Amino acid sequence: MGNVLSLELPLRRIISLVPSQTELLYDLGLGEEVVGITKFCVHPPHWLKGKSIIGGTKKFHFDVIDQLRPDLIIGNKEENYQAGIELLQKKYPVWMSDIVTLDDALSMISSISEIAGKQSSGASLVKQINNLFEEIKPVKSSVLYLIWKKPWMGAGKGTFIHSMLEIIGLKNVLQSERYPELSEDEIKELNPEIVLLSSEPYPFQQKHIDELKRIVPEARVMLVDGEMFSWYGSRLLMAPDYFRSLAF
Repeated sequence: MGNVLSLELPLRRIISLVPSQTELLYDLGLGEEVVGITKFCVHPPHWLKGKSIIGGTKKFHFDVIDQLRPDLIIGNKEENYQAGIELLQKKYPVWMSDIVTLDDALSMISSISEIAGKQSSGASLVKQINNLFEEIKPVKSSVLYLIWKKPWMGAGKGTFIHSMLEIIGLKNVLQSERYPELSEDEIKELNPEIVLLSSEPYPFQQKHIDELKRIVPEARVMLVDGEMFSWYGSRLLMAPDYFRSLAF
């Protein structure tokens, strides 16, 4: 993003604006250093009670952030909103990730580990994730990954979800960029062999499976854990086993 950060090390007061990166900070052993998180940072659960909540990923409570006096704020280009980040950058060092691929995620883990003085833990985590993903045996099916209803919205190219689908071996039928809206007729035309309904951000249920079965009756429609496809921190350790459990 072209920004230069000047930090006083060691870091003592970190705010995380992104759930998957919050979990990473926990797994790196930064329990004392992290002072603020968002209301969506659900892992680890006890941090929601023990840390200050600075709002959501798209709406920050600037007064709470000012009270916390952070020496580093960690965000993400897609999950946070530009206007809020730009306001924070005027007051505090703000480190931003921009993640589309697994390599981007591993680079983020390495960078945050280095900044936080946890290089050894970060290097070990990156190695473990690499090894686990190398063991994945790709499957060969076409897939549509849906994230929203009213309107239907799917994950297309240029997203971390797309990269995960490719690693599994699934061919994403949605070749549009980012998260396009879809009509029922467009879903029919895409004609995927598999439709995955993400658990986040929309709370898909059995009734949505039934609805999709009417639209693409030949497709296999499944509810899946969205965290496994879209979280790019230490939760990546769990993703390969989860993908295998789906038995595509």
